[in-house]
Amino acid sequence: MALRKILTPEFASVFLSQLALSFAVSLLIPTLPIYLAGLGSREETIGVLIGALSVSSVFLRPAVGKALVKVPERKFMVAGAVIFAVTSLSYIVASPFWPFFLVRLLQGVGAAFFYTASVLMVISISPDAHRVESVTYFYTAYNFAFAVAPTLGMYVITLVDFPSLFLLCTALCLVSLFFALRLPKRSNQTPESAPAGSKSFLDARTLHPAVMSFSANFLWGAVAAFFPLYALSRGVANPGYFFGACALTLIVSRMLGGRILDRYSRDRVILPCLVAFIVSMILFSFSETQSMFILIAVVFGLGTAFFFPTIVVYAVERAGSARGPAMGTFTAAGDLGAGLGAVIMGAVLRLTNYPVMFLCLALVAAVSLGYFHHFIKQRIKNH
Repeated sequence: MALRKILTPEFASVFLSQLALSFAVSLLIPTLPIYLAGLGSREETIGVLIGALSVSSVFLRPAVGKALVKVPERKFMVAGAVIFAVTSLSYIVASPFWPFFLVRLLQGVGAAFFYTASVLMVISISPDAHRVESVTYFYTAYNFAFAVAPTLGMYVITLVDFPSLFLLCTALCLVSLFFALRLPKRSNQTPESAPAGSKSFLDARTLHPAVMSFSANFLWGAVAAFFPLYALSRGVANPGYFFGACALTLIVSRMLGGRILDRYSRDRVILPCLVAFIVSMILFSFSETQSMFILIAVVFGLGTAFFFPTIVVYAVERAGSARGPAMGTFTAAGDLGAGLGAVIMGAVLRLTNYPVMFLCLALVAAVSLGYFHHFIKQRIKNH
């Protein structure tokens, strides 16, 4: 019965729009680093160019969140899909460094618009009693794209070429735009959504969830940027299988565990997820075969499957009625983590090697675990 309350026509339109855009984004996850390496870019340059998308959206996410108090989510989703379409097509003619860098920055604008608005819309239209379950189902759109698109992207560049890949991404962005335009026009939150006197684009109440999002996305940003190159250097023909295995784990875990997440405290869900992140990064440091990479994908996928829906709802619940600014702050922290993960680990990789880089990522996850444990103890003490 809960599923019927969640799967409304409005939810379906947001879901399909997210699915198409996420498919376009996921096609580029393993292929863009390979594309840049083929053009002669070094590790630190690849890190900067891949991370530019996330870093640029950092500065817009809080502003978008603030604007969503008054501006309907549909408008930002439409604008984001259009920007993604234009920038995906621009990859065909953009060369490293500055033209490509500019395209990545602009695509970050599209990400800030689309993803901040889409997740907030799902939260807004979801029944209160099934909010985590709704977000969990919504994220399966990205997870399904993540399961299929990276492997498909590798096949496209192997059997055809990179321009064809970028054209496919553009077409998918237009599909996303089609479904975004089908969303009903509705008035947005009333002024009570933003606390009186609140002038800041940032929401301090989401600080702790934002820090957790930063650290988890730091890991993801580095893995997405450099795992494809690492796998190819170890003789793995298609790095996309790792991303596919990770996404399939996400889908199965979230479909089976969506209702469970609403029954357990947020703390009890988040802590084991952080342990899974640590274990997967350590395993990366000495793994060199496809079978080991698949095992790591399962461990990492399990942690990711339950961590992100829980931490999103955690942030929203702490924000109270100010959901727009809260999501802007929260998603900006995630983008900053993903961008800096690629940039900083690119520099580390230039100075060291892949095993050291993955051990550094394990240390980041361990620090995050310690931070969250300390936060829980402080909260219990204060209450």
